[in-house]
Amino acid sequence: MTHITAFANNFEPRVCRSMETGGASHRAFAGVSALLFATSAALTIVWCGPMSAMGEMPMPGGWRMSMAWMRMPGQTWPAAAATFAVMWTVMMVAMMLPSLVPTLWRYREAVGRAGETRQGRLTALVGVAYFLVWTVFGMAVYPAGVALAAVEMRHRALADAVPMAAGMVVLTAGAFQFASWKAHHLACCREAPGRGRRLPADAATAWRLGLRLGLHCSCGCAGLTAILLVIGIMDLRAMAVITAAITAERVAPAGERVARAIGAVAAGAGLFLIARAAGLA
Repeated sequence: MTHITAFANNFEPRVCRSMETGGASHRAFAGVSALLFATSAALTIVWCGPMSAMGEMPMPGGWRMSMAWMRMPGQTWPAAAATFAVMWTVMMVAMMLPSLVPTLWRYREAVGRAGETRQGRLTALVGVAYFLVWTVFGMAVYPAGVALAAVEMRHRALADAVPMAAGMVVLTAGAFQFASWKAHHLACCREAPGRGRRLPADAATAWRLGLRLGLHCSCGCAGLTAILLVIGIMDLRAMAVITAAITAERVAPAGERVARAIGAVAAGAGLFLIARAAGLA
């Protein structure tokens, strides 16, 4: 009985210290995440707000072309591409971080024995790898967007067809929300790295996890990203709506049902845009 009492007296302070350490770690993680989100959101607003205020190019068919696909006066194409890459990456941090934070916290728990400092470094490495995938995705989108914009400016018939094409893209993106491919990638994003799972506390594992998460997320969010691209890549309201949709389907308890509800709304919006382009609405 004496041994049991001694063990209990020794165990209780250690449990309390562990709980205090865990609470401090959680608060520090939440604080850094909130600061990163606030910074990226502020930079996105500062960057996109003035460019939107400058006006977009009016095009035949009653739509306006985004400044994101154009060079500024005196700017070279490599400089324009670098500017787009930075803007895109900052925008993706602001849009994807709210849904990524729970996954990063699960990763910290999976390498919980690594120590506070190493946990932080490895978690940051997961985030860097994740957003690297989104940066590569953006750099693949940029030349396609520039080329399409150039063709639209040269050919009136193509420019006239853009509103109808945009409606078709939104409708297709809505249908994509119901696809099994979407459900697979969404499940991978929601479950990684797995609750209660232990992971090696090494850089290679962290890097691979970040890349895998980035690939699953970029594939799963392809439809919603396409909607942002056709509605207006620099439209802050569109960014906010897409961010809310991505976060809801990734974080809400019934994520797949949320994704389908978002798909129904997107499909309805696509049908409306098509009807408006056809002069029926």
